[in-house]
Amino acid sequence: MLIETPLSTQLEAQRDDRLRVLVVGAGIAGITIAQSLRRGGLHPVLVDRMPRMEHPGYMVALMPTADQAFVDLGVQEQYRAASTPLERYRFRSHRGRPVRTDALGELLSVYGDYNGISRGELIDVLTDAGCPVTYGTTVDGVDAKGARFTDRDGSPIGEGSFDLVIGADGIRSRMRGVLGAGDVEAVETGWSGWVAWADSVGDPALGEELWGDGFFLGVYPVKGRLGVFLGGPDADIGAGPAAFAASVRRRVDELGPRLAASLEAVATDRDPYLWRLDDARVPRWVLPRGVLVGDAAAGFLPTAGVGAGMAIEAAWMLARMLSHADRGSLATVLAAWEAVERPRVEAAQSNSRMLARMMFRRGAAIAWIREVVMRMLSVRAALGPIVKLVAELPDPDAVAREALRD
Repeated sequence: MLIETPLSTQLEAQRDDRLRVLVVGAGIAGITIAQSLRRGGLHPVLVDRMPRMEHPGYMVALMPTADQAFVDLGVQEQYRAASTPLERYRFRSHRGRPVRTDALGELLSVYGDYNGISRGELIDVLTDAGCPVTYGTTVDGVDAKGARFTDRDGSPIGEGSFDLVIGADGIRSRMRGVLGAGDVEAVETGWSGWVAWADSVGDPALGEELWGDGFFLGVYPVKGRLGVFLGGPDADIGAGPAAFAASVRRRVDELGPRLAASLEAVATDRDPYLWRLDDARVPRWVLPRGVLVGDAAAGFLPTAGVGAGMAIEAAWMLARMLSHADRGSLATVLAAWEAVERPRVEAAQSNSRMLARMMFRRGAAIAWIREVVMRMLSVRAALGPIVKLVAELPDPDAVAREALRD
């Protein structure tokens, strides 16, 4: 669990650490790296701008690249108990008819787990041993003297001296500016959508997607329920979730009980989480005043279902490699981490962008062409680059040792 802790207590705990680390952002990436460093004997300071953990949550699909982080944290069994295997994927036509169903779990099972889990349950798993965090706190400047902390309103609340500052504050990151990341490359799809939860209906190991003419409906199992995403062009969803869900029903001939229940969940949710479908990529992760990780470095579109997993991988890689570093070798280890991990994350992000170019289009002719392609293009082919990344997961210890030998 996340344990609210005064900033002064966190600063005092790390006073004698061989590396004094600050992590800004208590999301998936920030928590993963903070917990991994604690497991290795350090006491990183973790702060978050929000006054409490109140993110409404969404569903996350984690490929086997995240498994080793759970193993290292001693929570692999907790993860398996809180998640559900994703074994099959079904693609439906824009009128709702099933086009193909693929054995997705079989494709990845040789490498490890491929599971669905809610964001909230994932954070509970990652913080199973307890995770100190200071809420309502962020950083407005980093220089040779240290980091300057402020509250949410920008009022100063103290300073701290650190060997490494890590920005892990999400896709709308403020730390990019604080650390001097420069221009951000972004894909703006012009689409958004709502996330809601539905009761589990039908096959509990089946994920389904309906790529419509001007809308997208995805249904993904997590433990005991279904995560639902309903999206469309920004100009069309302005009428609200109930009206947009009704328009989808009118355009689909074959929903079935599961997708019908999912649409109803979006329509009746009093405050569904609205997800803006944009991404972000910075040209460098290691910067003169710190590093960026997770969505702050490369924020994903949800189209390939790999963003959270790659954030966990990058955070786990960094923590493992930092176990080989001291203050004198820190720059060398950070450079080696970026050289190995950034190309992997950007390759996965590029795959998500490719799928977005297929999904976020409208027009009956385009929908028909897309369905012809999907009849021939298996999930194995569509996710081939992702499977290659899973199969070629680097050894962070070997990468660090090699860098320090040079």
